[in-house]
Amino acid sequence: MTASPALDFRDAQGATDPEALTAALIRCPSVTPEEGGALVLLEGLLGAAGFECTRVDRGGIANLFARFGPKGAAKTFGFNGHTDVVPLGDPDAWTIPPFGAQIKDGVMYGRGATDMKSGVAAFAAAAVDAAQSLPADAALIMTITGDEEGDAADGTVALLDWMDAKGEAMSVCLVGEPTCPNTMGEMMKIGRRGSLNAFFTLRGTQGHAAYPHRANNPLPAMARLMDRLASHTLDEGTEHFDASTLAVVTIDTGNPATNVIPETCRATVNIRFNDAHTGAGLSDWLRAEADRIADEFGLQAELKIKISGESFLTPPGDFSAIIARAVKAETGLSPELSTSGGTSDARFVKNHCPVVEFGLVGKTMHQVDECVEVAQIHQLKAIYARILRDYFAG
Repeated sequence: MTASPALDFRDAQGATDPEALTAALIRCPSVTPEEGGALVLLEGLLGAAGFECTRVDRGGIANLFARFGPKGAAKTFGFNGHTDVVPLGDPDAWTIPPFGAQIKDGVMYGRGATDMKSGVAAFAAAAVDAAQSLPADAALIMTITGDEEGDAADGTVALLDWMDAKGEAMSVCLVGEPTCPNTMGEMMKIGRRGSLNAFFTLRGTQGHAAYPHRANNPLPAMARLMDRLASHTLDEGTEHFDASTLAVVTIDTGNPATNVIPETCRATVNIRFNDAHTGAGLSDWLRAEADRIADEFGLQAELKIKISGESFLTPPGDFSAIIARAVKAETGLSPELSTSGGTSDARFVKNHCPVVEFGLVGKTMHQVDECVEVAQIHQLKAIYARILRDYFAG
């Protein structure tokens, strides 16, 4: 695909302006899975700066790989992020045009302002400015996907598959997702919990509610099963992780009648698990519990499991220390090394190289009137720029 002509995002000093770049990206309506012009814009910017750019589209998803410096360099720093955004929700609930990138009182509004077009703009701007001063045997790589907010099957995974096939590699990778709960600089992520969804079905025999002995009601069995699962302590936490959690998110029969015992009952649970578990181990436990209840009540049990990602940890070391020092230098805060929160594409990158996440305050992500403080965009670029200087100097 041919990139669009590069737009001029230089500020008065000739540096790449992450604020202007964020605004341009917000104006691209890239609701998953639409590309919306965001990756075309970035390809134009990066290509004009000397990056070798390749579109790695797969399954109808747009992805961009960009490298500055030699393939196979001794030290290759990677950035990962996404330009796709979640749907608007109720468009009439927005008080600001969702793709307008309007600025009011030092705050920029728009879908993706926080999650995570500002993060992509900040690391792209820092990388463009740093590229010309890289050591001879060093390289910068950016992997930017349009499928983080969706199923994520053809986004960062596709980029990593392509890199593996082409012999492209990152030594380390920084994911620019929002990581700070309330204050810029307070938290970085060195790992994430795993996530698993389990879909249970229990089948009995339908019958008249006045003659329960002629039916086999799956509802009491499902209630017993869900209580057993929800009452079970998975663990007490590990060195770097809080305790794993299991939440029952729905129990349903689809039965509108008050005089009918239903044949089928369904339920779903979500487990967020730490490094004391694997998805396979939890799956075996769930199947055993479902089979036990089915045998006890004389029912048929079905179980489908979807593992969104395994837990992972990048142990504290040189890489996380470089990031923490840069954050403190620019914000005055020493970031907490956390593994909290949901999943991110770092769960895929961790199979390729050490990965850490650091980004903006995420309070408004996915909300109506999503927004970011403009000053934070510039601050984030400064942090990323310092990280690059310190990484390659070291």
